[in-house]
Amino acid sequence: MTTTESRFGAPSPSDGREPMDGDQSSRRAPRVVALTGARGPLGRELIRELEADPDCRRVVAFDLQEPPGMLGKTRFFKVDLTLPGADTALARGLREEEVDTFVHLAFLSGFTHRFSWAHELESIGTMRVLNACTEAAVSKVVLWSHTYCYGANPQNPAYLREESPLAAAARPNDTFFSDKIDAERQVGQFAEEHPDRTVTVLRMAPILAPGVDNFIRRLLTAPAIPVLFGHDPLLQLLHLSDGVRALRRVVLEDHPGVFNIAADGVVPLRTAIALLGRLPVPVPSSLARRLAGALWMGQVIDVPPSLLDYLRYPCVVDTKRARRKLRFFPAHDIHEVLAEMAGLRDTGDGRPREGEKWSDRGQQPQAGSASPLARVRWSG
Repeated sequence: MTTTESRFGAPSPSDGREPMDGDQSSRRAPRVVALTGARGPLGRELIRELEADPDCRRVVAFDLQEPPGMLGKTRFFKVDLTLPGADTALARGLREEEVDTFVHLAFLSGFTHRFSWAHELESIGTMRVLNACTEAAVSKVVLWSHTYCYGANPQNPAYLREESPLAAAARPNDTFFSDKIDAERQVGQFAEEHPDRTVTVLRMAPILAPGVDNFIRRLLTAPAIPVLFGHDPLLQLLHLSDGVRALRRVVLEDHPGVFNIAADGVVPLRTAIALLGRLPVPVPSSLARRLAGALWMGQVIDVPPSLLDYLRYPCVVDTKRARRKLRFFPAHDIHEVLAEMAGLRDTGDGRPREGEKWSDRGQQPQAGSASPLARVRWSG
């Protein structure tokens, strides 16, 4: 099995003493940073951080719609990653704006029955992004990924390290994780073919935070939450602001390699449900899988049966590498993440709560939009 170091090149000279925020010793000239998935929570908040940071000269946002809150540093380019020719459009924008760093965040945060379209967006879209980065000679690529790509199974160690295989099973009519794993494979190959460039992958735990609408929030904020008889796996989460801080760190500093990013601490699933004031509904595993499979195939529910693995077995990652090499320490532990969500009044359907705007979520529904990308919920 290929190690992280051999795929992503030797550590940067600064790895022996990673700087904390504010230390300029390892930073180069101000960056010009491009990103996909600019309307999503991670993209929106990263743009906000970079707009205010003197170490970033300009931000280039690629998406179908202009992200909210753009200020003077940010330029917007309309690009649809599912269309042929997207790589040409991306490369043109990268060259025009003299981009040196590319952050790829255009991944679905929720499940879909449109499997071919999702594959075109995530797997083929990543290929187009990398083609553009090659053509425009972008010197750094940062990829968002998900800790659930490791898969949940009874053979998992207590803590999964970055060298652990990405074993989330690909099932018929369910490619949510396999497309993301393929994106990682492509980025690893890109790193091998371009050893002179900095390539970083951040595998983030599920993000649970105000303003984020993804599958973990929908699961944990439902009025009644299914739990499987005899199973109570440990849950690991991440606050949105910590995910953004991790991205900012690897954008402004060079840290090649793969890094697990998660909040400190874990809690059993049933404890998390209790802390959120929700009702657990015990279900036999065999019945749950058959019922979920039938409802998923009938497009009655938007959660595939593969997610049941994460209600049954652990998928907890080791974050020591991020602490040691990135000097990254989450500001919110898991109890703070859950407490913040427990204090919110949630509608349960992914729509804004009273007093919250759509723009606060980095998405805005467009009536009659031709492309599903206009309504997509990006990673985070």
